[in-house]
Amino acid sequence: MSVAVCLLLYGFAVAVLAPRVLRRISASGAAPRIAVAAWVAVMISTLLAWTVTVTIIVVDIGTHKISVLPARFLDTCLLHLHDAAVGHYGRHLQTGLLVLSFFAALAGLVVALRLATTLWRSRRSTIEHARMARLAGRHHPELDAVILDVDHPAAYCVAGKPHTIVVSRGVLTALDDHHLEAVLSHERAHLIGRHHLLLTLTRGLATVLPRIQLFTTGAAEVARLLEMLADDAAARIHGRDTVLQALLTMAALPEQSDTTHAVLRSRVRRLSEPAGPARSHSRAAAVAATLTAMLIPVAALIAAAIGIEVCLT
Repeated sequence: MSVAVCLLLYGFAVAVLAPRVLRRISASGAAPRIAVAAWVAVMISTLLAWTVTVTIIVVDIGTHKISVLPARFLDTCLLHLHDAAVGHYGRHLQTGLLVLSFFAALAGLVVALRLATTLWRSRRSTIEHARMARLAGRHHPELDAVILDVDHPAAYCVAGKPHTIVVSRGVLTALDDHHLEAVLSHERAHLIGRHHLLLTLTRGLATVLPRIQLFTTGAAEVARLLEMLADDAAARIHGRDTVLQALLTMAALPEQSDTTHAVLRSRVRRLSEPAGPARSHSRAAAVAATLTAMLIPVAALIAAAIGIEVCLT
């Protein structure tokens, strides 16, 4: 039971504190791959902590054997809570705690089902989007992309069967060949790196748990950092200056949303600034955050497994 309370407090503490800390770490984009790992590790560890908490409580109440442990393993509050759950303080309080545990487990199951449904619908929608883009546009064999005859600036990739890179006529008109190749390399990097899987997961969590800032902010930050990862992949092929000039041209195009402009400005600023000590510090902080987010739940899981094994024997 002590492990359950610790995991519960860990999950809530991380959900409250992590967004502010991780945003500072990932703001500069110094180490986008590590920053993405930190965000995903924190989100997964929080869900894992809450899931294990519910599991431990159900096992504890179901076995009714934890009371054989010496009292020194539990503080007075937790010991009284367990005694109430096994009926030492009357059936009414026991029934209330059992009902509360049942609804907690039910809520976890509902969230899991909603997440699975959201991910499945997102996958179906993405495949349909790719199919419609191929039908609406024309395939350019030299670019290996689908060209849409619209003036609205658009260049993006859609994971499907097969994967599709979509470029609008407005982008083709605005960019020269070198810059266009850099943009296409950027989109190919998304597909090669399977970034759509991370986007689907984080956006699914944000959809299912929209009131928890960790997941909503995390989804936006992961999307921004993945753009920077793709920029780095394109820069290794075409050079940093070429990617930067392509971004500057894209940022100058009209009819783009405020969110798109904000992300473009962030990417331009990152490519314009030379690497320095601040980025090294951000990289080290991101590594520390990732390891912390991964090791604490693992340690708690080991403790929980040992505790459950003791209770069942």
